Amino acid sequence: MALRAARLFDGKRDKVLPDAVVLIEGSRIQAVGTGLSIPAGTRVVDLGDVTLLPGLIDSHSHLLLEVDAESGDALGPFFQQSTAERALLGAKLGREMLEAGVTTVRDLGNSGLNGDVALRNAIQRGWVQGPRILASTRALAPQGGQFPTLPPPAQPLIEQEYVTISGVEESRRAVRQAFADGADCIKVIVDNGHNVLSLEEMKVIVEEAHRQTRPVAAHTTLDESIRVAVQAGVDSIEHGYSLPDDVVTAMVRKRIFLVPTDGPLDVCDAFDAKAVVKERCRKNLTKAQARLRRAVAAGIRVAAGSDMYLKLPGLTRGQASVKWFLAYAEAGLKPVDILRAATLNAAELLRMQDQLGSVEPNKLADLVAVEGDPLKDIHALKQVRFVMKDGQVILDAGAPRKRVDAATR
Repeated sequence: MALRAARLFDGKRDKVLPDAVVLIEGSRIQAVGTGLSIPAGTRVVDLGDVTLLPGLIDSHSHLLLEVDAESGDALGPFFQQSTAERALLGAKLGREMLEAGVTTVRDLGNSGLNGDVALRNAIQRGWVQGPRILASTRALAPQGGQFPTLPPPAQPLIEQEYVTISGVEESRRAVRQAFADGADCIKVIVDNGHNVLSLEEMKVIVEEAHRQTRPVAAHTTLDESIRVAVQAGVDSIEHGYSLPDDVVTAMVRKRIFLVPTDGPLDVCDAFDAKAVVKERCRKNLTKAQARLRRAVAAGIRVAAGSDMYLKLPGLTRGQASVKWFLAYAEAGLKPVDILRAATLNAAELLRMQDQLGSVEPNKLADLVAVEGDPLKDIHALKQVRFVMKDGQVILDAGAPRKRVDAATR
């Protein structure tokens, strides 16, 4: 197959390539160029006035969790849905991610008892359509999991969602069990607001994961926890709302990614809430945006992650996740930097840079076409017209256009 488009952002250049042609054979890209010669017998799909770009990557997703934004009841799904039900929900949400141009996700827990592995395998086997999933299985966490306090009846839910650890050997055992359960990466809740894992525990988690050449994602919200995670040498700081000055240089030196999960300011006004709550929301997001600007200015690399688990009115899961990526523009990131955060950088974080993240020969044919030019207006990412994953067309919502077979031209 050959794809033609008015423009191409390949993930590496700072500008688009005009009159682009991408040749695809099977699941792989064979050649990319301007006005490229198309071999006889090739099926040609002329996408018209669109921009082709690499499939987007969400480095922090929760496909098996959906919380009603109005209620904010994060524990509800744990009580009300089995892992099997949540895996089926994940199939629906995964399809929505794919149709929004997100072809790969790193799913970071809250998936019941390894439901993310089941969904990943179902997609790989072609049972359902969804993004390529890197699963983390249950997150490793201090006592209480992600919740500093829970009523006694809720305590059994902790072991369904988290592996609580105390001590170096329990930490080592938990990592090994995660890989036995099918994990592609390790997610660690370094703090839950009160309890913080020790540096010794974090070091052995990182050591065991890296011994298997797998990355470690560290959920951090406090100065203390981010210092511990950075000292231990994790691969990414998730959220990192607190980014103390003394860790910035170390993150740059150790090439640790920041995965900011900050939403747009307008989300504060989207729901019925008291004025004081809305003001607190805006204050927190404004502070997070300042932290992101500071991180980028210092040279910390950013990988896009939505942390999306809310059911937002009028938006699919994929549309909501992309909306979160666009919020980086409110912090002052340039369109090209946002695109790279969601493609090239994210692929490197996932240790898949040899397969994904850019449009070039021998990489997987994960491609998205959007109306307009996202290098000029990043909101073009909302106008998805075409999605391909592994060389297979997933979505073709374009206006009528010429389709010809090169053999008959």
